[in-house]
Amino acid sequence: MSVTVFIQGRNGVTRWQPSKRWLLLPIILMATGTGIYQYNTDRFASQQAKVDENKQLRQQQTQQVIELKTATETQLAALVAHVAKMQAKITRLEALGQQVAQNNLLDDQFDFSAEVGLGGLSEIGNGVELSQLIDEMSKLASRIDNNNVQLSLLETVASNLHIDEERYISGRPIDKGWLSSPYGLRNDPFSGRRTMHKGIDFAGKEGADVTATAAGVVTWSGSMLGYGELVEIDHGNGLRTRYGHNKSLSVNVGDVVAKGDKIASMGSTGRSTGPHVHYEVLRGKQQIDPQKYVYRKAS
Repeated sequence: MSVTVFIQGRNGVTRWQPSKRWLLLPIILMATGTGIYQYNTDRFASQQAKVDENKQLRQQQTQQVIELKTATETQLAALVAHVAKMQAKITRLEALGQQVAQNNLLDDQFDFSAEVGLGGLSEIGNGVELSQLIDEMSKLASRIDNNNVQLSLLETVASNLHIDEERYISGRPIDKGWLSSPYGLRNDPFSGRRTMHKGIDFAGKEGADVTATAAGVVTWSGSMLGYGELVEIDHGNGLRTRYGHNKSLSVNVGDVVAKGDKIASMGSTGRSTGPHVHYEVLRGKQQIDPQKYVYRKAS
């Protein structure tokens, strides 16, 4: 099949018969245009997908920021409440410390109500609430440190004020009972001979409490020949007390006991004829008459 094309020119009509390649040109151009259109369409779709993906990512990030802000505000509120509780506890502690100082006539030396000196700039945080919270926490930390120092000193001073009172030997080693044998010469209950009794015996009910007549450190807690189950307490200044013939012991060597603490239960162990406490007071290594200590008033 051939195609003839007539072309009008200046010199008249020219007859031109194109080859097959020229006949294929429109088809080629049409195919090329279709490919370009499809390429542009695919490219646009890819770019649109990236835009949608970025938009979704921004939405996720925005949501994360909102959640983080909410969580931070919640934590900040909890922290504020915790700081408030700490302030209340420290205030109560300071009031207690001031009361203890007043009771010991030391309030002119220990002031728990005074503000702790603070100073300096803070570069932490830009928010007013956060900076205020950090400032409050710094003040609390300083108040705690200051109170710890003052309370430690107050405890030491108060202990030294009362230690002489606690070590002051006075009273009987039992609550209920009677004096069954005084200090001095007596007829020995086993041999009948006149012998020196180097303590005072207090008779009572078996198992009754035996208490320390002054504060001190336990230097003996166990069996001793003649004494049975014995407790010995060192009160300092060369003075010791002994409590013999106990049924059982409530303290160990090295224990620190206060005046009036239970140290044993009344019994009849050792060289004894019945439930009682053999009570001695020693100055140095020598037993002395406990009577003046038993009947003198407490300090």
